[in-house]
Amino acid sequence: MTQVFDDRAGPVVVVGGGVVGLCTAYYLAAAGVRVEVVERRALGSGASRGNAGWVCLSHSTPVPSPGVVRYALRSLGRPDSPLYLRPLPDPAFVRWLWRFWRSSTPAAFRRGYAAIAELNRDTFDLFDGLREAGIDTTLTRPGMVHAFLSESEARHHLAIQREMADGRYPMPADVTTGPEAHLLDQALSPRVRAAYLVEGEGVVDPEAFARALGEALSALGVKVHEDAEATGFRSSGGQVTALRTAQGEIPCGAVVIAAGMRSPALLRSLGKPLPLQAGKGYSFSVDLDPAPRHTLYFGERRAVASPIAGTTRIGGTMELSGNNNRLDWRRIVAVALASRHYLGRWFDDPDDLVSLIRDPWVGGRPFLPDGLPVIDRVPEHDNAFAATGHGMLGVTLGPATGHRLADYILTGHRPEPLTPFRFDRLRP
Repeated sequence: MTQVFDDRAGPVVVVGGGVVGLCTAYYLAAAGVRVEVVERRALGSGASRGNAGWVCLSHSTPVPSPGVVRYALRSLGRPDSPLYLRPLPDPAFVRWLWRFWRSSTPAAFRRGYAAIAELNRDTFDLFDGLREAGIDTTLTRPGMVHAFLSESEARHHLAIQREMADGRYPMPADVTTGPEAHLLDQALSPRVRAAYLVEGEGVVDPEAFARALGEALSALGVKVHEDAEATGFRSSGGQVTALRTAQGEIPCGAVVIAAGMRSPALLRSLGKPLPLQAGKGYSFSVDLDPAPRHTLYFGERRAVASPIAGTTRIGGTMELSGNNNRLDWRRIVAVALASRHYLGRWFDDPDDLVSLIRDPWVGGRPFLPDGLPVIDRVPEHDNAFAATGHGMLGVTLGPATGHRLADYILTGHRPEPLTPFRFDRLRP
């Protein structure tokens, strides 16, 4: 790799201590570049912390898809719906929904899926490389069981996944039906009437993975600023020369904005607004007996379960209700009730949940209206880059994003897999 970036002007400052930002910082530092990381709270404390930890190929798809808007409209007034839309009196939100709808055509969905699949192609190899470098990624690959209450729904879902996989990764030829379906994983209830296993799909403990990346950065001499709120930039002649924080300025030779839902305000200060909306997801942990051996996808209810750190993390829902992190307990109850169709009656009354579950969490996952992230140079700024908008795929795409973006920064040439994630595709 021919290094074009010269860090004598200052380090690369990565704003954002989630998996995407930490992976970008790691690949830059491993290439010998001076790097500093700025995180407003603790590393891995944002949307990276409470997610399901999936590292997967079969569910790496854009959220805008045929029928999703119709499904969302049916959720109006139903806070227990897997996809919950609460309209806001905000013109920007209305414009975002309009563009989301425009991105929900079959052709747009296929283009987005192909773009993510190509970026995702080396994901497991990159995780292997991190492990070989001494980073405890916590990755295991138990495979993913897709469980359904209806045989027809299972066959429909498998047919779509097989078509979209297009030979990129192995998919089963058929579904398991009848009494044998729930035997694919010991935790599944006999109510599951059809299921299939996608082998090799992985899961990590996202919080532990973020900590391990932070330790690797420290070993490489990266300076990490925690509890440091980024507020803007000092720029000159199309170059960002310093990051402004609540504690003062940090001189930089380049900057990477990977701050999740904090990214729009920072990009706006560079004159490049980004139409991000928070797709709020909920999760909690619970001890089940028996506990799942695989990651589980509950088809009709669009909820998930993951074996993480000796417990089971159950999550789900997509809530479009504005850019906030308010935890709506009704959504926790809705996820728990959805899981009971597939896991059996692990609780009897919603009032029991307060004592049964741990770590109820809500996170604002950053979504652009076409469902794809931005991984690109910021227009009109030679040394500013953005890596945000990964939605539910931050853990899966973190290493791939960091590896490709580091290559872009170091060489000055955009890697071909990043072409669909350009900034200028979002022009009105």
